[in-house]
Amino acid sequence: MILGGAGFLGANLVRRLLQEPDFEITVVDSLDPRFLSTEENLKKVREKIEFIKGNILDEALLKKIIPGKDVIFQLAAQSSHPYSLEHPIEDAEINCLGNLRVLEALKAYNPQARIVFSSSSTAVGRAVGDVIDEAHGEKPLDIYSANKSVAEKYYRIYHRVYDIPTVVLRFANLYGPFGKFDPAFGFVNYFIHLAKSGKPIQIYGEGDQTRNVMFAEDAADILWLAASHPKLLGETFFAASQEHHSVKEIAQAIVEVFDQGRIEQIPWPDVRKRIEIEKVIISSAKLHYLTGWKPKYSLRQGLELTKQRMEGNF
Repeated sequence: MILGGAGFLGANLVRRLLQEPDFEITVVDSLDPRFLSTEENLKKVREKIEFIKGNILDEALLKKIIPGKDVIFQLAAQSSHPYSLEHPIEDAEINCLGNLRVLEALKAYNPQARIVFSSSSTAVGRAVGDVIDEAHGEKPLDIYSANKSVAEKYYRIYHRVYDIPTVVLRFANLYGPFGKFDPAFGFVNYFIHLAKSGKPIQIYGEGDQTRNVMFAEDAADILWLAASHPKLLGETFFAASQEHHSVKEIAQAIVEVFDQGRIEQIPWPDVRKRIEIEKVIISSAKLHYLTGWKPKYSLRQGLELTKQRMEGNF
């Protein structure tokens, strides 16, 4: 079962799981238009899955859907950093209380099911030192990141206290087909939308802040691997690409691959500057050591595939 399966990452994960034989896939999503999840993302695979419209805050729904599942991917979230600052209570309800409700339902109705939770690298805040890894401290800079950090602890606690098989993966700057074309939900997919529309890509300042970016199909692969790997239980891992690029380099690559758009440099908005994490180098060495996983696609390869998927029957 994929909670939040009609969103960007969920739609990519559905297609990854459909490559595996003999699995029944249930997708649950609230289809809240504010968070840009849409059943349109599942249109071309709809007959191959079961779809349920519902919210992770609905205890009665969870009581019905949690039993009988072997693996649950918890991707349902409010994932906009700016939105979390404007609506902090709602963000906490979804990203904290929602995850507690899911875990409580697991404890009550299906404690043997493995659950894989999708978190964010921004839980740690600005880098202290050259590299961010799992030993890095956590000083999140916005409400979304703080609540993701809190939710991670719930999963660890429920594993330790109640033996629920949990895995937490921290992702950073995913991009690919079904991306949300709104800057509040990730800059890479938004840049792709601007380029495809022939509009200028605006970058803040010099655009020299570095980011780890990863193709969504690589994220789907590690989610699937985490669903069965015995060495990941109860822990939190960075799941990130080994490539790091400046924002300007990412924008240039998008313009070149899509052969549209142009780059404009603009001053930093005050709020964005206050929550900016600046230069980031993330290490997924721990996850690679335990599983052998590493992303398959470079930035340019991922962008080329994104272009093909957006133009084809995917």
